[in-house]
Amino acid sequence: MEVNFQIYHYWCSQCAMKEAKMKYKIAICDDIAPDAQYFASIAAKWAKREEISLKIDTFPSAESFLFHYEENKDYDILLLDVEMKKISGIELAKRLRLTDCRMEIIFTTSHFELSGEGYEVDALHYLIKPVAEAKLMEVLSKAVQKLSVEPPTLIINCSGETVKLLETDILYIESLLHYIVVHTKNAEYKLKENLSTLEAKLSGDFYRTHRSYLVSLKHIRRISRTAVWLDSGCELPLARGKYDDINRAFIERN
Repeated sequence: MEVNFQIYHYWCSQCAMKEAKMKYKIAICDDIAPDAQYFASIAAKWAKREEISLKIDTFPSAESFLFHYEENKDYDILLLDVEMKKISGIELAKRLRLTDCRMEIIFTTSHFELSGEGYEVDALHYLIKPVAEAKLMEVLSKAVQKLSVEPPTLIINCSGETVKLLETDILYIESLLHYIVVHTKNAEYKLKENLSTLEAKLSGDFYRTHRSYLVSLKHIRRISRTAVWLDSGCELPLARGKYDDINRAFIERN
């Protein structure tokens, strides 16, 4: 399938001429060209102020971004318009998250009522158009701050191999007799381990919903008195008396 698109490249040239403190790559996906150019100019101005080497690519549609992304998955930040033809910004973000994409996503929208959509894709922020220059710079700084922090990981021994998993990729951990199964977005890892021992190695982003299940609060989407539902569509049991505690933990985490 042939896709027609044009990519505009911007560089913070002054930063590139000297040894920069940091290097980042940002994509701006917006079907309104003046908006995309406006965001790109602010990003370049912000990079100059922060002495950051920043490469900026702009895309006029989700389709053009996806076509390019197939061969270039090294973006750190995505500034994404919610309302676009054919594939919306929300749908694009969902597709990216399915590929374990960990870039910081910043949504832009002209309608305030749409700012609550897409929370399941772990967006960094929603910006309401017209976006103030200072506000965009503030959010870009927040994105860089998050990118500079090493995400929590879990190291396991599975089938004779040592595997390093990002906690954000773990959906839940299940205890099966003398084994533990770690369920991630794209794979399952079976190892001989005790659930309590493994729980002690994880951050506070996990909750014991049942004696046999340890669930990522980050991936919970719905909670009832007897079960929790994850963003993968999986339903897991919730032990009696756990409802109030998990609700509190979920609210505090989010």
